[in-house]
Amino acid sequence: MSRARRSLVLPLVASLLVAPLPAHADELPFRDPDLPRATRIADLLARLTVDEEVSLLHQYQPAIPRLGIGAFKTGTEALHGVAWLGGATVFPQALGLANTWNPDLVERVGAVTGREARGFHAKDPAHNGLNLWAPVVNPLRDPRWGRNEEGYSEDPYLTGRISTAFGHGVQGDHPDYLQAAPTLKHYLAYNVEDDRVTVDSIVPPRILKDYDEAAFRPAISADAATGVMASYNLVNGRPTHVGPELDEVVRSWTDEDLMIVGDAGGASNVAGAQRYHPNRVEGNAAAIRAGLDSFTEDDRNSAPTTASVKAAIGRGLITAADVEDAARHVLSIRFRLGEFDPPGRNPHASTTPDVIDAPEHRLLARQVAAEQVVLLRNDRNTLPLSTADTKKVAVVGQLADTLYEDWYSGTMPYRVTPLQGLAERAAVTSSEGVDRIRLRDLTTGRYVTASTSDSGAPLTATEVTPGDASGFDVFDWGEGTVTLRAVANGRTVSLGDGRSLVNNATQPNGWFVQQQFELVALPDGSFVLEYAGNDVTQSWFGRGRYAVVGADGRLTVTAETPAAAAKFGREVVRSGVDSAVQAAKGADAAVVAVGSMPFINGREDDDRKTTVLPAGQRAVIDAVREANPRTVVVLESGYPYAGDWDTADLPAVLWTTHAGQETGHAIADVLFGDHNPSARLTQTWYRSDADLPDKLRYDISKSGHTYQYFTGEPLYPFGHGLSYTSFGYSRLRVDRTAVDASGEVRVRVDVTNRGDRAGAEVVRLYSRQLASRARQPLKRLRAFDRVELRPGETKTVQLTVRAADLAFWDVTREKPVVESAPHELAVGPLTRVLSVRGETIPPRDLRRVTQAQNFDDYSGVTLVDTTKERGTAVASTAPGQWVSFEDVDLGRSSRSLTARVANPDAPTTVEVRLGGPGGRLAGTLAVPTTADGHSWTAVTAPLRGATGRQDVYLVFTGKARIDNLTVEGSP
Repeated sequence: MSRARRSLVLPLVASLLVAPLPAHADELPFRDPDLPRATRIADLLARLTVDEEVSLLHQYQPAIPRLGIGAFKTGTEALHGVAWLGGATVFPQALGLANTWNPDLVERVGAVTGREARGFHAKDPAHNGLNLWAPVVNPLRDPRWGRNEEGYSEDPYLTGRISTAFGHGVQGDHPDYLQAAPTLKHYLAYNVEDDRVTVDSIVPPRILKDYDEAAFRPAISADAATGVMASYNLVNGRPTHVGPELDEVVRSWTDEDLMIVGDAGGASNVAGAQRYHPNRVEGNAAAIRAGLDSFTEDDRNSAPTTASVKAAIGRGLITAADVEDAARHVLSIRFRLGEFDPPGRNPHASTTPDVIDAPEHRLLARQVAAEQVVLLRNDRNTLPLSTADTKKVAVVGQLADTLYEDWYSGTMPYRVTPLQGLAERAAVTSSEGVDRIRLRDLTTGRYVTASTSDSGAPLTATEVTPGDASGFDVFDWGEGTVTLRAVANGRTVSLGDGRSLVNNATQPNGWFVQQQFELVALPDGSFVLEYAGNDVTQSWFGRGRYAVVGADGRLTVTAETPAAAAKFGREVVRSGVDSAVQAAKGADAAVVAVGSMPFINGREDDDRKTTVLPAGQRAVIDAVREANPRTVVVLESGYPYAGDWDTADLPAVLWTTHAGQETGHAIADVLFGDHNPSARLTQTWYRSDADLPDKLRYDISKSGHTYQYFTGEPLYPFGHGLSYTSFGYSRLRVDRTAVDASGEVRVRVDVTNRGDRAGAEVVRLYSRQLASRARQPLKRLRAFDRVELRPGETKTVQLTVRAADLAFWDVTREKPVVESAPHELAVGPLTRVLSVRGETIPPRDLRRVTQAQNFDDYSGVTLVDTTKERGTAVASTAPGQWVSFEDVDLGRSSRSLTARVANPDAPTTVEVRLGGPGGRLAGTLAVPTTADGHSWTAVTAPLRGATGRQDVYLVFTGKARIDNLTVEGSP
């Protein structure tokens, strides 16, 4: 049922149920768990004032004491365990969960996450909410996205399988009560952090439907999520927070109520940075009309939101029924969580804080951390290591003896680093492979020194004779960015109060990550220290980016130019490369742990400029490999790496995401063969950043993003991952060679473990449509299963594909279509052809009103909003841009073409050409100037020689907008 229909029906139900307030609140109908939920919600809504209903639309919902209703908060972060609330089980990053290709395991992770959320809720019900903002299901279209580690895959089908599993786990398995309420993030077409509030994602209809929406739909359709969060960006000219798709598309996927929430500050951006509506009242009203139910604004201060919503009611921009409808969606989730039920009815309500970091959760964290490790390379069976001949292991690299938390990580209750995990298996030597330096102020000759206090203190250049407290370890995170760890207390240097430099951070952290620096070499051989925290891009950032030494010796960041900065000598106390080599020599094996720092190498509000491994880390790999032929590289990151690091003669390479508290045990379990790797990549690893198109190009079919459309040679392809055994595929068969659009095909294949070690194989079924009216992907994942096999064992794996799942969005008729065509089905190296009996897309009939956005091809144009409420139009930004409508039946004679146009610029024309953008000119539309981009007028051009079946091109000679077009003529 649509939101509008609910608004009409349920208030009527409420009017029939209203009764005088009984003496005891627990006797009110809304507290009767045996009544239908809709009846209970209607009863409660009927008892609320308009102001009370409005109060439910903010993230922090106040208590309503007169009805015995407590406070409620939306939004607990829980991407890979409960975050921001204190010590909790920290699982591998979301990308790592997907690497397992194991939905059953991911569901268990979701279940623990929901259980621990209940534990935190028991501590503080008003502020530790049970509405969880997870999982992230945006397809991982571009590995430069700063939030790549938060998502699952570049493939929407795999994303749907994993998100559905996680969501079901979070919700629990009770038929009536939710353990916790997962919310999918971030709707829609959101993969860019730079200028994310104002960036406009331009997505043609087919990609929007078949790719971006396709990642969100499975979990909602499977009732594995209770809502979505709107994203920060605009889509085709309209902010997502006011996009009608929230109500009209997302809610159409399920019969359950959904609570649709705004991202932090997202709704106020509509009238703020996005300047889409003139003020907050109109912006919030538009968001409610579009389907937004909960505003995440102004932290705990709900007053600006509630005042604007009430003002919108007063101005007639929304009605009280609109507010009631949004409140209904919010209350639906609260009822499903069991909030209004008597004690003992909701089995989740008895959960106590004791579940947090439970022993069984620790065991699961270790299992998942191991299962998400991908074996990228294993030449000459270097791995697994044998305890018999591996008595001494060198563990080196920047991530050898540390574990990093990310922005959405929980607080690890304990940490097992790679060094610690391997030290349980063998004698170890170690080095972080980083330079230890001293900085000497060249003006005074004095050395920069740090405090030995645990809490740190401002750095000073006061020491004549350097000691240990003058040492700083330099960690290279690429692109010139380094962090400096003080030897004095093991803390990282930060920008502190008064712009002093202070050694006080346990790891780089915070929204602006104020532990980032560059040591800038000057022509005379000296260095200046530049502060590189990401707040330097903010307009309010204080004056100065370079360090100076004050009269009292204190280092502050107050110089605006390198010329005004203090000059330092950089003295190397210990070479990181030399130290790593020394540790590696004589070891039976060397493990080099390198990778990213989650707060520095891209994260929320900060995209990566490159996916190349930092040069300093690459130097350690090369040197250690030269010193020890049995070198294993362990990459630890939340995104794929490109570059030439893999061209080195490396015997073995593992990749792990930042995998939480059990990372060290997991790496040791894999390296020594206690766990046979079975993880597979969920993204393409490109050879070079040059293989990546402009990150703003969301049309993956035109840009060549992802395995579906990338035609180059990847470093590692989607689905890659090795094992310590080998698997053979044989006897691929299908239960039918032809299927109609409503049927399904069962595919069977025999998979054999050809090695001498038990292992698990991820059996994947891809399809490729071999003939089509529209451009098709190179291949698409359709099904997969993970099968465990003993040595020599063969199992038959059955995978099922519904013909309906082979549908794609037909722009000619604005609906999904299963086309009659042959499809190649591939499992491993084996293929079969399946004939699908669907329909043949007829020639285009432009005699019907055709939305211009439903073109077949285009060059240069963009997509814009038709009105501020709904609709998408085509806009040119320069002469020569065009859109095409292919295989149009113009009949015996087409006399004219009428287009609905808008044009805030100078008068211009649009040429109607046949056969190509430079084809025969059939007519010219004269486009006048209109009041603005939303002022539409109809213009008509006579057509000459427009007959038969033709490809029709609209070629812009200047800036203009077209909403729709119609051809008039004889059939």
